[in-house]
Amino acid sequence: MSKDDPAPDAPYYLENGGEVALFEQCHRRQLAVMLKGPTGCGKTRFVEYMAWRLQRPLITISCHDDLSTSDLVGRFLIGAAGTAWHDGPLTRAVREGAICYLDEVVEARQDTVVVLHPLSDHRRMLPIDKTGDTVAAAPGFQLVVSYNPGYQRMLKDMKPSTRQRFVAFDFDFPPPEREAAIVAHEGQVEPSLAIALVTLGTRLRQLRDRGLAEVPSTRLLIAAARLIGGGIPVADACYAAIVAPLSDEPALVGAMRDLVGASFV
Repeated sequence: MSKDDPAPDAPYYLENGGEVALFEQCHRRQLAVMLKGPTGCGKTRFVEYMAWRLQRPLITISCHDDLSTSDLVGRFLIGAAGTAWHDGPLTRAVREGAICYLDEVVEARQDTVVVLHPLSDHRRMLPIDKTGDTVAAAPGFQLVVSYNPGYQRMLKDMKPSTRQRFVAFDFDFPPPEREAAIVAHEGQVEPSLAIALVTLGTRLRQLRDRGLAEVPSTRLLIAAARLIGGGIPVADACYAAIVAPLSDEPALVGAMRDLVGASFV
């Protein structure tokens, strides 16, 4: 079976314009990759698909404010046999030649992100200060990070010295016809309902100019589709899966409810 003929267990992903070939070249040329785009637009699914396509193990790390270098690299732990070193997920990926995906990387502290530098340039190595060892990246290892610049530029951002170590991929919500196909497949609903949900999502995204901090993602549209497919009334499903997660501000909630009502008359 060729790579262009996905196996039944392949992660579902619709290519949007050359990103698959570009990622394959980055992997072949040992280049680190940075995925930029709004929440829920398919960045994680893309990495899962590429790991399957390249036949590499995938280790995913969800970044947060308390993520320390030890959480990534490893630490000494006390056990029945005494103190022993335990690799962290980043070190395991380096040793195994896995794709290591750091989701929302700018949520991590800057002193933690610095540990990625020698892995994201020509050195491809990971110094482990606590043991004095340096681990060379096994063949197939690739570093991939993601973040949402639209949300995080006002709060945090990646240092230029870090950004310039990555090849950047710009992601956005798919075109309506492609997004509808995704919602229909992932939500297991009829194409007509998927189209209506995507139309609603497009209208709601226009509320960004009216103070909506986060617009509805493809992920939220899929959640609504699954609820509707399970028998939940359309208005209730759209409120629970789309409206309520986006805002608690009464005026915005009211405007979104009105758009739901107008989209499913």
